[in-house]
Amino acid sequence: MKHVPCRSGIALALAAALLAGAAQAQAQAHATAASPPAAQERARADVAVSTGAVTIGGKRVDFHAYTGTIDVYPRPAHDYSTEQTGPDATRASMFYIAYFRDGVPSADRPITFLYNGGPGSATFWLQMGAFGPKRILLPRTPGNPSDSPVAVNNQYSLLDAPDLVFIDAPGTGFSRVSGKEPMAFYGVDPDVFAFSDFIRDFLTTYDRWTSPKYIFGESYGTTRSGALANDLQAHNQIKLDGMIQLSQILNFDLEIETPAVNPGTDQAYVVALPSFAATAYHHHRARAGEGMDLDAFLKKAEDFANTDYLLALQRGNALDPAARRAMAGKLSDFIGLPADYILKSDLRIEGGQFAQQLLADKGQSVSRLDGRVTGSQIDSLAKASGYDPFDVTVSPQYVAVYNDYVRRELKYETAVPFKPKFNGFAIWDMNHRVARSPAIRGATNVMTDLARAMTFNPKLRVMVSGGYFDLVTPFYQGWFEMNHLPIPAELQKNIEYRYFASGHISYSDEDVLKRFSADVRAFVTKRAE
Repeated sequence: MKHVPCRSGIALALAAALLAGAAQAQAQAHATAASPPAAQERARADVAVSTGAVTIGGKRVDFHAYTGTIDVYPRPAHDYSTEQTGPDATRASMFYIAYFRDGVPSADRPITFLYNGGPGSATFWLQMGAFGPKRILLPRTPGNPSDSPVAVNNQYSLLDAPDLVFIDAPGTGFSRVSGKEPMAFYGVDPDVFAFSDFIRDFLTTYDRWTSPKYIFGESYGTTRSGALANDLQAHNQIKLDGMIQLSQILNFDLEIETPAVNPGTDQAYVVALPSFAATAYHHHRARAGEGMDLDAFLKKAEDFANTDYLLALQRGNALDPAARRAMAGKLSDFIGLPADYILKSDLRIEGGQFAQQLLADKGQSVSRLDGRVTGSQIDSLAKASGYDPFDVTVSPQYVAVYNDYVRRELKYETAVPFKPKFNGFAIWDMNHRVARSPAIRGATNVMTDLARAMTFNPKLRVMVSGGYFDLVTPFYQGWFEMNHLPIPAELQKNIEYRYFASGHISYSDEDVLKRFSADVRAFVTKRAE
């Protein structure tokens, strides 16, 4: 693969409704003839309406912001064509923040729906870290945020190109699930159905059916997007113009968290090796990369992973001891772990192991989210680190700034506490049913869903992006998945790749955000040929 290195509703209290009404009146008083009148007319009383401006590329972009919830209902397992509605029905009040640019007609203006992953993560990362009108101010060094985080004008916002809708998954952020079946939305398919129906109802509420439509998922959000693209089309007759995948995982047989629970499936170790190598290179532990730049070394690591390493893994227990020792030595040269440790691990290193062992001699572990970031080990004898140094440093900064921004600037008043995340995998139903086929009991794989969406809609374009130092969803995994989609060969031209010298949350580096923002803007403004 070619590398592109980078250098550098919940109901509100009466008082909140009155405030929302006042905000709407103010917005209407200041609206130009070209501001979004349909949205103003359709916005419900429990939607907070505010106005603002952001400077992008030296130009002022005025906008209206709509903050509220849309209720969605489960689709019964025996009949996915219907929804279980009614006053006593289980429902998810899905929270959103929508930004509509003033002064432009909305009929043919692109709209992009964005969400983080988890499962169980609210969408404050993408909004405050990447593409919303305000951005949290962090220094350029990953994992070393300011002691006093602030929200500043986001010159990298996408609002000059598409309108933006940030969505919290059921049970996250300000979204809440109510009713007799609180687990009804916590699974691969129920989650996809909720987002599909949310988008359908949003398009109706804000009169955006004729707008070019894009979805943007990050991490598990890319899994969601893979199946969502198909469900939007098959169930709600909504065709997408494009989708942006950041830190992609479509096939959980390739995830590097716990591949050992599925012995005989070795491809996960292969696609993770380049990310391990990149991280070892950064910490000066990759002997095979001495005298090479990162781009050249990654190409070398990919070649090794797909040839010698893959063949050794395929041999399994039939690999003779001498060849096994030789392979452990070669692998050590690439990923920086001791050859003896690699031998004891049967040549198969999981993500948590790598993060714990790379700098174990210094009493440190590296972040899974960004392998360049380090922290002190809690338990030096543990197989994997018990925390992530990047997450514990950065997450509180984002949560503080986001809460202040939503409540103070967007004037969204609610007694509902903000829930940044929950451990979705602990409760998630990972069984997945492609179209109307039986549910597949095993590792989730939505590659067929995405392939169907692209085949049925040959103009659907996909951008896949990621970071070299991402040890959660290795960048090479995304490339591997897209190059194994069961699609006609001519549709491969609809896929493009953007990779950066960054971690899982690529936009935490301002230099990367600048470049990534330009890439996404160009992608959204380019229409399919």
